[in-house]
Amino acid sequence: MTSFVSFSLALLMAIAPVAASAEKADRQKPTNIEADSLVHDELNQVSIFTGRAVLTRGTMVMRGARIEMREDIDGYQYGIIFPEPNKRAFFRQKREGIDEFMEGEGLRIEFDGKADRVKLIDHAEVRRYRGAVLNDTMSGKLIIYENLADVFSIDGQRTEEGGKASGGRVKAVLAPRSKALDKP
Repeated sequence: MTSFVSFSLALLMAIAPVAASAEKADRQKPTNIEADSLVHDELNQVSIFTGRAVLTRGTMVMRGARIEMREDIDGYQYGIIFPEPNKRAFFRQKREGIDEFMEGEGLRIEFDGKADRVKLIDHAEVRRYRGAVLNDTMSGKLIIYENLADVFSIDGQRTEEGGKASGGRVKAVLAPRSKALDKP
Protein backbone atom coordinates (compact mmCIF):
# COMPACT_ATOMS: atom_id res chain seq x y z
CA MET A 1 0.00 0.00 0.00
CA THR A 2 2.81 2.40 0.93
CA SER A 3 4.56 1.91 -2.41
CA PHE A 4 1.22 2.47 -4.18
CA VAL A 5 0.81 5.81 -2.35
CA SER A 6 4.40 6.79 -3.23
CA PHE A 7 3.86 5.76 -6.84
CA SER A 8 0.51 7.60 -7.01
CA LEU A 9 1.98 10.83 -5.64
CA ALA A 10 4.99 10.59 -7.96
CA LEU A 11 2.62 10.01 -10.88
CA LEU A 12 0.47 12.98 -9.82
CA MET A 13 3.54 15.22 -9.66
CA ALA A 14 4.75 13.91 -13.04
CA ILE A 15 1.50 14.56 -14.90
CA ALA A 16 0.78 17.94 -13.29
CA PRO A 17 2.18 20.80 -15.38
CA VAL A 18 5.61 21.44 -13.97
CA ALA A 19 7.37 24.50 -15.28
CA ALA A 20 10.89 23.88 -14.02
CA SER A 21 13.23 22.17 -11.61
CA ALA A 22 15.43 23.66 -8.89
CA GLU A 23 17.61 26.66 -9.80
CA LYS A 24 20.28 25.25 -12.12
CA ALA A 25 22.72 28.04 -11.24
CA ASP A 26 22.74 26.90 -7.58
CA ARG A 27 24.82 23.83 -8.50
CA GLN A 28 27.69 26.06 -9.63
CA LYS A 29 27.63 28.42 -6.62
CA PRO A 30 29.97 28.09 -3.64
CA THR A 31 28.59 26.59 -0.44
CA ASN A 32 28.63 29.05 2.46
CA ILE A 33 28.11 27.85 6.03
CA GLU A 34 27.86 29.90 9.21
CA ALA A 35 27.78 28.39 12.70
CA ASP A 36 28.98 28.94 16.26
CA SER A 37 31.80 26.40 15.87
CA LEU A 38 33.57 24.20 13.31
CA VAL A 39 35.63 21.03 13.50
CA HIS A 40 37.30 20.19 10.17
CA ASP A 41 39.06 16.90 9.33
CA GLU A 42 41.23 17.68 6.29
CA LEU A 43 42.35 14.07 5.78
CA ASN A 44 38.76 12.76 5.49
CA GLN A 45 37.30 15.99 3.99
CA VAL A 46 34.64 16.22 6.73
CA SER A 47 33.48 19.41 8.43
CA ILE A 48 31.09 19.55 11.39
CA PHE A 49 29.38 22.87 12.04
CA THR A 50 27.47 23.27 15.31
CA GLY A 51 25.32 25.95 16.87
CA ARG A 52 22.67 27.69 14.77
CA ALA A 53 24.24 26.39 11.55
CA VAL A 54 23.06 27.90 8.24
CA LEU A 55 24.13 26.59 4.81
CA THR A 56 23.50 28.65 1.67
CA ARG A 57 24.29 27.88 -1.97
CA GLY A 58 22.66 30.29 -4.37
CA THR A 59 18.93 30.19 -3.57
CA MET A 60 19.24 27.03 -1.46
CA VAL A 61 19.14 27.49 2.33
CA MET A 62 19.44 24.77 4.99
CA ARG A 63 19.32 25.35 8.75
CA GLY A 64 19.82 23.26 11.85
CA ALA A 65 21.74 22.90 15.09
CA ARG A 66 24.41 20.78 13.38
CA ILE A 67 25.54 20.38 9.78
CA GLU A 68 27.97 17.63 8.80
CA MET A 69 29.52 18.18 5.36
CA ARG A 70 31.86 15.98 3.39
CA GLU A 71 33.34 16.19 -0.08
CA ASP A 72 34.27 13.26 -2.33
CA ILE A 73 37.37 13.12 -4.51
CA ASP A 74 35.38 14.48 -7.48
CA GLY A 75 34.38 17.60 -5.50
CA TYR A 76 30.74 16.67 -4.87
CA GLN A 77 29.41 17.74 -1.49
CA TYR A 78 27.15 15.76 0.83
CA GLY A 79 25.50 17.06 3.97
CA ILE A 80 23.42 15.99 6.93
CA ILE A 81 21.46 18.60 8.86
CA PHE A 82 20.24 17.91 12.40
CA PRO A 83 17.73 20.20 14.16
CA GLU A 84 17.78 21.86 17.54
CA PRO A 85 15.89 19.94 20.26
CA ASN A 86 12.10 19.88 19.71
CA LYS A 87 12.45 21.45 16.24
CA ARG A 88 12.94 20.25 12.69
CA ALA A 89 15.83 20.95 10.29
CA PHE A 90 14.88 23.32 7.44
CA PHE A 91 15.38 23.38 3.64
CA ARG A 92 14.32 25.99 1.02
CA GLN A 93 15.18 26.44 -2.68
CA LYS A 94 13.86 28.50 -5.60
CA ARG A 95 12.58 26.67 -8.67
CA GLU A 96 14.09 27.48 -12.06
CA GLY A 97 12.47 30.21 -14.16
CA ILE A 98 9.36 30.87 -12.04
CA ASP A 99 8.47 32.69 -8.84
CA GLU A 100 8.12 29.47 -6.87
CA PHE A 101 9.96 27.99 -3.87
CA MET A 102 10.12 24.51 -2.39
CA GLU A 103 10.48 24.41 1.38
CA GLY A 104 10.72 21.47 3.74
CA GLU A 105 11.42 20.31 7.26
CA GLY A 106 12.37 17.04 8.94
CA LEU A 107 14.11 15.66 12.00
CA ARG A 108 17.04 14.97 9.66
CA ILE A 109 17.83 16.30 6.20
CA GLU A 110 20.35 14.65 3.89
CA PHE A 111 21.72 16.45 0.83
CA ASP A 112 23.46 14.61 -2.03
CA GLY A 113 25.29 17.09 -4.28
CA LYS A 114 26.14 14.56 -6.98
CA ALA A 115 22.56 13.30 -7.47
CA ASP A 116 21.12 16.74 -6.55
CA ARG A 117 18.75 15.02 -4.12
CA VAL A 118 17.33 16.14 -0.78
CA LYS A 119 15.90 13.64 1.73
CA LEU A 120 13.68 14.87 4.57
CA ILE A 121 13.47 12.16 7.22
CA ASP A 122 11.03 11.67 10.14
CA HIS A 123 8.12 14.07 10.63
CA ALA A 124 8.90 15.32 7.13
CA GLU A 125 6.92 18.04 5.38
CA VAL A 126 7.33 19.80 2.04
CA ARG A 127 5.59 23.01 0.96
CA ARG A 128 5.38 24.69 -2.44
CA TYR A 129 5.02 28.48 -2.49
CA ARG A 130 4.03 30.52 -5.53
CA GLY A 131 5.45 33.90 -4.63
CA ALA A 132 4.44 34.32 -0.99
CA VAL A 133 1.34 32.13 -1.30
CA LEU A 134 1.40 28.59 0.09
CA ASN A 135 0.01 26.26 -2.60
CA ASP A 136 0.79 22.64 -1.75
CA THR A 137 1.76 20.77 1.40
CA MET A 138 2.82 17.14 1.63
CA SER A 139 3.93 15.15 4.65
CA GLY A 140 5.12 11.67 5.54
CA LYS A 141 7.87 9.71 7.26
CA LEU A 142 10.34 10.10 4.36
CA ILE A 143 10.29 12.63 1.51
CA ILE A 144 12.82 12.44 -1.30
CA TYR A 145 13.03 15.44 -3.64
CA GLU A 146 14.90 14.78 -6.88
CA ASN A 147 15.91 18.32 -7.92
CA LEU A 148 17.02 17.41 -11.45
CA ALA A 149 13.81 15.59 -12.33
CA ASP A 150 11.57 17.74 -10.09
CA VAL A 151 9.96 14.58 -8.67
CA PHE A 152 8.86 13.82 -5.11
CA SER A 153 8.60 10.44 -3.49
CA ILE A 154 6.80 10.34 -0.14
CA ASP A 155 6.56 7.33 2.13
CA GLY A 156 4.25 7.23 5.14
CA GLN A 157 6.06 4.27 6.81
CA ARG A 158 4.42 3.12 10.01
CA THR A 159 6.65 3.49 13.07
CA GLU A 160 6.58 2.35 16.69
CA GLU A 161 6.59 5.22 19.17
CA GLY A 162 6.11 4.49 22.86
CA GLY A 163 4.81 0.99 22.10
CA LYS A 164 2.09 2.29 19.74
CA ALA A 165 2.04 2.26 15.96
CA SER A 166 1.87 5.73 14.44
CA GLY A 167 2.11 7.36 11.04
CA GLY A 168 1.73 5.15 8.05
CA ARG A 169 -0.10 7.69 5.93
CA VAL A 170 1.00 10.25 3.38
CA LYS A 171 -0.92 13.51 3.56
CA ALA A 172 -1.13 16.03 0.73
CA VAL A 173 -3.07 19.22 0.07
CA LEU A 174 -2.65 20.22 -3.57
CA ALA A 175 -3.99 23.56 -4.82
CA PRO A 176 -5.40 23.82 -8.35
CA ARG A 177 -2.77 25.00 -10.80
CA SER A 178 -3.37 28.07 -12.93
CA LYS A 179 -2.01 27.94 -16.49
CA ALA A 180 -1.27 31.68 -16.32
CA LEU A 181 1.08 31.16 -13.36
CA ASP A 182 3.11 28.49 -15.19
CA LYS A 183 4.34 30.95 -17.83
CA PRO A 184 7.83 32.34 -17.06
